[in-house]
Amino acid sequence: MPLASDYPFLDVFWTLLVFFGWVIWFWLLITVFGDLFRRHDVSGVGKVGWCLFVILLPFLGTLIYLGTQGKQMAERNARQMQAAQTQMDDHVRSVATSGGPATEIENAKKLLDSGAISQEEFEALKHKALS
Repeated sequence: MPLASDYPFLDVFWTLLVFFGWVIWFWLLITVFGDLFRRHDVSGVGKVGWCLFVILLPFLGTLIYLGTQGKQMAERNARQMQAAQTQMDDHVRSVATSGGPATEIENAKKLLDSGAISQEEFEALKHKALS
């Protein structure tokens, strides 16, 4: 195996470490820029300033942003996740409480049995519920 001797294990390990370091670095940059552009409490000039700081001095800018805004980033993410969960819960509740076609047909049948609607009206409601 001539390849194995040309590229020893520690070189492979170092290459993997550097590769994953770059992946984590870009993940941090995307996180910082994503948080920065989602913020409503920072003006456009402030966003430009942070962007220039992160682009011109990437390590220092990113670490300072994370250090100064880390707690607020977590709070904003928690609020965003809570809002998404509330929206999903509201949607599920609105869909679940309607009861679907079976409930509508059952209600129409009760109206038919009580004499409030005719057989033709019942069939129309039934057809509407099933479509």
